[in-house]
Amino acid sequence: MKSHRIVRLVITAVATALIIAFGTWAVAEEEKPTQPSEQIGVEGTYVRVATNEEGWVVLGYRIANESVGKNWILLDVGLTVMKGTKAQKITRDDIKLVTPDHKVVSLPTQEDYEKVRGELVPLVQRAAMVGDSINYFPASADDPCSIQFFAEQGGPRVMLAYDEVELSSNRACVGRVYFEVPGGIQYGLYNFDVKFENSIVKVPMEIMTEERAKEFTKEWKKALKEERHKGHDH
Repeated sequence: MKSHRIVRLVITAVATALIIAFGTWAVAEEEKPTQPSEQIGVEGTYVRVATNEEGWVVLGYRIANESVGKNWILLDVGLTVMKGTKAQKITRDDIKLVTPDHKVVSLPTQEDYEKVRGELVPLVQRAAMVGDSINYFPASADDPCSIQFFAEQGGPRVMLAYDEVELSSNRACVGRVYFEVPGGIQYGLYNFDVKFENSIVKVPMEIMTEERAKEFTKEWKKALKEERHKGHDH
């Protein structure tokens, strides 16, 4: 298995305020989390981290942002549970995408994925060239593992698809997921929701125009610089 760089992420109030300032995130009423203390981190223009007392989710969505108008969305995902949380399984049914107009989209089955595998090849190839690192996990998660809801095409060996992934606080699990978006991918605010045993962790992501992405990057770098200066002052 390919090793992953595991780094400690400090989620700051500045980063949280920054991402919230860019909009009110789409929330489906039936998908409200049972734990209210979720924190959001920004690790790049198209990389988000969301965590609560139970779960930790990393999301990379650069390719999705470049796919406006397309029917299929590709997302890079990282999952673990927090230290002190018992091991648990996340199934295919525990992962949802909430669109800007509040539609809740489920992961397709491997059979559905097989039917459109050919049209997803350009997305996969693009992700291999320009995808962002999502290796942002708590320090306790230092054992890499794979999320394989889909048997990806290509590669030196045959991959199998599984309907679940087992998480524990020492495992940093990463993989790729796909959703078929009703009406195609549009600009706006989405949620990527993961249902853990006792809570739902929501990762907000904004599909942005080129101009808005530049604005977001500028503000994020400014906030990051200010946070570093604060650290030097203490």
